Amino acid sequence: MLIKAIRDQSLPMRHIVHIRNHLISTDISVEEGGSDAGPSPHDLYDAALASCKALTVLWYAKRKGIALEQIETTTERDASDERKGIYRLTVSLQMTGDFSEAQRQELLAAADKCPVHKLMTAVSTEITTVLE
Repeated sequence: MLIKAIRDQSLPMRHIVHIRNHLISTDISVEEGGSDAGPSPHDLYDAALASCKALTVLWYAKRKGIALEQIETTTERDASDERKGIYRLTVSLQMTGDFSEAQRQELLAAADKCPVHKLMTAVSTEITTVLE
């Protein structure tokens, strides 16, 4: 899959990310020289985890016939030690529905198996940057 980030020259730092037929504005904060006209790349990284966990839990509940009505994830970032090689994310799940405590724990376990969680923690990512 091809993803493009194209500069929006109407603002100092904003880019428009093109993913299939979707457009996402990305920028950096005013303090960093941007206009805060969209989430930062760090925000998008963190959001990928939050949304993956929510979608994984919902998919799992539907597959197992668990009556999950609503799911909300909240992700909190602690980047204070990022330059030391430690980036901490805490994801909280809020779920409603007619399910047992055992099913609730089953859904929590499913959240920890989301593909983005695995990418962030168990996979070695190789990145090649080239000039065209």
